[in-house]
Amino acid sequence: MAPLTAEVLIVEDKESLRTMLRRTLESKGLGADEAGDAYEARRRLQTTRYGVVLTDLRLPAGSGLDVLAAAREADPETPVIVMTAFGTVEEAVRAMKDGATDFLTKPVDTEHLLLLVDRALERRRLLTDYLILKEERERLFRLPGVIGDDPALRETLEAIRRAAGSDATVLILGESGTGKELMARSLHDLSPRARAPFVAINCAAIPEALLENELFGHEKGAFTGASTRKTGKAEMAHRGTLFLDEIADMPLPLQAKILRLVQEKQFERVGGVQTLSVDVRVVAATNRDLADAVARKEFREDLFYRLSVFPVTVPPLRRRRSDVLPLADAFLERFGRELGRKGLRLSDAARRAMLDHAWPGNVRELQNSIERAVILADGPEIAPEHLRLMPAPAGGPTLADVLDLTGSLAAVRERAATRAEEEAIRLALEETGSDRAAAASRLGISPSTLQRRLRARD
Repeated sequence: MAPLTAEVLIVEDKESLRTMLRRTLESKGLGADEAGDAYEARRRLQTTRYGVVLTDLRLPAGSGLDVLAAAREADPETPVIVMTAFGTVEEAVRAMKDGATDFLTKPVDTEHLLLLVDRALERRRLLTDYLILKEERERLFRLPGVIGDDPALRETLEAIRRAAGSDATVLILGESGTGKELMARSLHDLSPRARAPFVAINCAAIPEALLENELFGHEKGAFTGASTRKTGKAEMAHRGTLFLDEIADMPLPLQAKILRLVQEKQFERVGGVQTLSVDVRVVAATNRDLADAVARKEFREDLFYRLSVFPVTVPPLRRRRSDVLPLADAFLERFGRELGRKGLRLSDAARRAMLDHAWPGNVRELQNSIERAVILADGPEIAPEHLRLMPAPAGGPTLADVLDLTGSLAAVRERAATRAEEEAIRLALEETGSDRAAAASRLGISPSTLQRRLRARD
């Protein structure tokens, strides 16, 4: 079975012409499959997703119109270019009425052929991008980019950069609202797959009965109301990245199918018997302890190990205090522009209140607070009462509020030592007015050692 990698399906009964067409397409770097009759074309269309179909109208075992119907049944958006001999253009006109994208007359002009194929592939790519953007247009959680320079965030971004160069499966860990999807998008944008789709699905937001259908699509007649074949998220992400948010909420029966997708890049549509192959990188995210879920038999152990090849932890906002005000300013500029309130500024009291707040809802809470404040402010300045921050829980901050305590004891010890050293250096420089010799003396190290520590931090 052919994987979903060939851009063009050539359907032509004359072998010499098929070969010429294939070589013409391959000369431009386009992959091509061949079919010598309508039956073989229909069989290939059932198992493989093509960017464009190029078919003769006169074929054995059917006709080009049958191929057109099969292509549209497999995926209504598949471009189909029909070829017809001179003198039978009326057949091509009928094909156009039935949904063909374009037609070529024989003998085939190769330059015209390449122009039509390139135009069809570009149209298909733009349509896929449009469908993805359309689904995401109403998403509430949008960030203007990765904002912040806190050491805890820099560590995460460095891990993302390292992971982007490989094709390893990445598991992004972090509390709700920390920006895990933003990190997944950054990973995709930095990777060799950046020009292909990034497709996200929230496993906790879709009912269990519908999640498999969203991921893998369905065949016509798979259930009541399935009047056409549907393409799932896994196919939409072909050659790109499939992001599975809140993976811990995925039902156990579906976890086995995700494991197969991760390991073998294969799946079946709901109601289908044909095994389909797809080239996709899986990135998952969760705000829960997956190891604990494995211990409670709520998550498959084999899937846990396949997903956590490269784990990345996104720090909570309370552990990146120096990023609070830059984020607030970015959100203020954005919502001020969107809501027609340009020129608003945060008062000193509002800034102090934001720095003192624990931010249990992380960046999402900060974003919502600024949006609300832009709406409520009746003057040019935002005051603390406009932010409407929830009071901190009793008991004050804990060690977990400032340190990442996940992972092994050795890893926790190393992170704690690094953060403590960075804070000690910062305070020494602050107290000595950035006099490095005096700061080194206060820290009990030589100026050259302090210089090395500062270079390593930068």
